[in-house]
Amino acid sequence: MSVYRVTDLIGTSTQSWEDAASAAIKAASGTLRDLRVAEVVAQDIHLAEDGGITYRTKLRVSFKYEPGE
Repeated sequence: MSVYRVTDLIGTSTQSWEDAASAAIKAASGTLRDLRVAEVVAQDIHLAEDGGITYRTKLRVSFKYEPGE
């Protein structure tokens, strides 16, 4: 029997939503072990006053729960 924990992450990129999702997963993999599933929950674009565009991808990520966390 396994138990999984779920958390939300938001990644950003000036290139694409895919790069934003990848950035979030790479950052999470540095501190979370046994990542299992990442579900895209939302995508949006932040528009800066200077015309810059930032893609944002919100992910719901599950990872194996270990007691004591």
